[in-house]
Amino acid sequence: MTKEHHYLFGGEAEAKPRVGGASNWAVIGIFLILLFAAVAAARDFLMPVTLAVLLFFVFTPLRRFTEKKGIPNALTATVVCLGVLVSIGAIFLIASGPASEVIKNYPAIADAVREKLAFIRDAIRSVQSVASELDAGGASLPVLADNVAPVAPESGSATMAALQGLAISTPFMVGQFALVMFLLFFMMASGDLLYLKIVQSFDRLTDKKAAYLALREIEESLGNYLSAITFINLALGIAVGLLMWAWGMPAPILFGIAAFVLNFIPYLGSLAGIAASALVALVVFDGFFVPVLVAVSYFALTALEGQIITPYFVSRRLRMNVVVVFLSVTLWAWLWSVIGMVIAVPVLVVVRVLSEHIKGWEKFGNFLEGEDPPEKSDW
Repeated sequence: MTKEHHYLFGGEAEAKPRVGGASNWAVIGIFLILLFAAVAAARDFLMPVTLAVLLFFVFTPLRRFTEKKGIPNALTATVVCLGVLVSIGAIFLIASGPASEVIKNYPAIADAVREKLAFIRDAIRSVQSVASELDAGGASLPVLADNVAPVAPESGSATMAALQGLAISTPFMVGQFALVMFLLFFMMASGDLLYLKIVQSFDRLTDKKAAYLALREIEESLGNYLSAITFINLALGIAVGLLMWAWGMPAPILFGIAAFVLNFIPYLGSLAGIAASALVALVVFDGFFVPVLVAVSYFALTALEGQIITPYFVSRRLRMNVVVVFLSVTLWAWLWSVIGMVIAVPVLVVVRVLSEHIKGWEKFGNFLEGEDPPEKSDW
């Protein structure tokens, strides 16, 4: 046996280290990097498609019910799309009045906020003075003079720039929304065609049944989750609106609508609402005591909703690991901005359901669960 044969078929070949596992992990890592890059690059197309697919799963039970009653799928799809359009239009119509007042009074609001937060400027000036005196090299840091205020951009130009940005982005957003509505209409009007094509893509009968059961469970889980969250957010919006009215805050209806919309974004939406209420209260009320109370009362409502009401009405099997939810929201915010934060939890619900039907995903599904951890003795 030659040296080459001995190397290929003898002991040296058997002693060669196996690197298959490491190479597999490298391939998976490269795939994930490319996947995230593709999702971020194709956001303008994937965002409306993802929203349409999620809405399709939500409204499919209604479409199936009306189909049993003899109503054509195209008519149901038309009613659903018109209902979505009317609901969004009503929200914008209700919010347009208070929002226009806020935009019109933006310069005065900005001046009031700067005046209220002047103490922060004074504190920074004091720190700069001390730091310049302690500078061993003798180089002094720039200190704000007592009679000179920081130069800020004119409020009118800032408002005009914001309006111009909104005018530029509006046609794009309208186009994205139109794509969502058209795709949702065609998917609902086609009935169970999408389900049929997905099931037919599998060869074995057991796989076909598993795929169909997974689709039906996604449909049921998404419908239950989003319907429960929508009604909870609606109640929260009403409660926040009444709370702001009781405090004497301006445009309480706008606060209620904002709370309803922002609460679809876990954690970050509540923080944005609390910050907005505190900022407006700083302008409306004298001192800092009442603004703090306004922010605390808003926080109390969101804490009651998040810790008691939502866990009570949302099924235990749909609850998620809070750490995973937060990381998912931040990841999708990085990929798709605000829309990504809205769809983060529904996408997790879909992945959670799929993990119950795909072999090898059981541990990953267990990681996504939000149940209380067992005692350490049971680990």
